[in-house]
Amino acid sequence: MSQHYQLEGRDYQILFLSLFLLCGIYGRDWSLAPWHVFTVLPSCLITQWLWAQGQPFNWKSPTITALSLTLLLRSHQWWVLVLASVLAISSKFIFRYEGKHWFNPANFGIVLTLLLPNDAWVSPGQWGNDLWLCLLFLGLGGIVLRQVGRWDTSCLFLLSYGSLLLLRNMYLGWSFDVFLHQMMSGSLLLFALFMITDPRSIPDSSGMRMLWASLIAVVAFILQFVGQQTDGIFYALFLVSPLTICLDRLQSAPRFQWHQSAVLV
Repeated sequence: MSQHYQLEGRDYQILFLSLFLLCGIYGRDWSLAPWHVFTVLPSCLITQWLWAQGQPFNWKSPTITALSLTLLLRSHQWWVLVLASVLAISSKFIFRYEGKHWFNPANFGIVLTLLLPNDAWVSPGQWGNDLWLCLLFLGLGGIVLRQVGRWDTSCLFLLSYGSLLLLRNMYLGWSFDVFLHQMMSGSLLLFALFMITDPRSIPDSSGMRMLWASLIAVVAFILQFVGQQTDGIFYALFLVSPLTICLDRLQSAPRFQWHQSAVLV
């Protein structure tokens, strides 16, 4: 046998996010213009290259960010998409502590551009609530989480957020079908399985990740149902992210590193 190709968690992320994008375009009939994709991806790659002068060019990380922005962010203005891309990648190089960035890049770009009046939005209902899509997200997301070892973060977030939703629905007298409809949201699963599990921007220790994920769920619930903010989950991650540095200092653990696994042929 000889070593043929090297795979790692980011390869799976790129493959699966690309698959989700194709499912959205061809399976959900998104009105996503080609210029959207061809604006975001080059903007992310160029920004990464400009910041990383003198270092080996890392194309995987900005590609994942570009795919996340393309899947979630919408705008009729090309410059808004460029701005979101530049802000997302730049956040990795600006907001750092001891070599670690604490904002998820895509989340950072999304939230800041959402603050622009009427120029950007996230469409939470674009995925629908189909069972097959939910199972696809859970299956492929589980593969990525197995690679990066951050399944605890997704599980705690979904458990905490789901428990709060269920209690609210019971208080309002709503049926269990409403709860299932809410929890099967494609945008929610994409957020839980791919965005808050970024191993380079979340707490290093398992205990602090569980606390961190639960806190995001509580803040998201408050923003969405008390503050009437439909994009509450994204704002919650943005607000809680700076605590990553504090939680790492409270309980230290080995810093995550991407490890490649060889495919032998």
